Amino acid sequence: MIKVDRLKKMVITEKKPVLNDISFQMERGEMIGLIGASGSGKSLLLGCLAMRQKWDGGRFLIDGEDVLKQSGGKRKVRREWAYLEQNPVLNQNRTALKNVLVGQYSQTPLWRMVTGMVRSDDYMGAMDTIEDLGLLDKAKRKAGELSGGEKQRIAIARALVHGANVILADEPVMGLDPKSAENVLQTLRTLCDEEGLTVVAVIPLELAEKYCTRIIGLAGGQIAVDVTGRRLTHGEKNRL
Repeated sequence: MIKVDRLKKMVITEKKPVLNDISFQMERGEMIGLIGASGSGKSLLLGCLAMRQKWDGGRFLIDGEDVLKQSGGKRKVRREWAYLEQNPVLNQNRTALKNVLVGQYSQTPLWRMVTGMVRSDDYMGAMDTIEDLGLLDKAKRKAGELSGGEKQRIAIARALVHGANVILADEPVMGLDPKSAENVLQTLRTLCDEEGLTVVAVIPLELAEKYCTRIIGLAGGQIAVDVTGRRLTHGEKNRL
């Protein structure tokens, strides 16, 4: 269980908190759509969850332990969770498979980064994951040759191979064509349903209604809507 308790986040240029008294829980297997108007703090909240933004107040409990008070709390989140940006950070000159195997610096042993070598079981595990995401025919292609949607799915594969149990995705389908966007979100939803992955994604309302098990909407620096995944009512939309 993951619990955010009274999160507060200040920004120097603002006279009041951009995020104030944000509280909610996340359970294993949930796919949460984070929605709200531009400037409502969606990406900032995601950055706080990923420990890329400093908390100015509140508690961040993972399995009952406040990671904000643990000396290695930040490293633990960065090691065990994955943060997917709008444009995945991949080595464009390496193959999709190599990008999955090498992973992010916070998740990869030093010897592997230096030598580029992998064990056979790691290789097969990565290939299995790439196949599960429908990209086996792209495994030996350079990342720079992949489409935007394929790059996002390779980033997801990398997160899974390196043991991520939570994925935080900041506008993962922005700029993608409708089919690619659907493929990325269906992939995430399937992983939630079948593998117990937990996902929090900043995505458009209509896609959140279609794919998410839960929708959290921000307005005025606070949670204005927190409902199970479904079409929002007119009243709920008006709160955002």
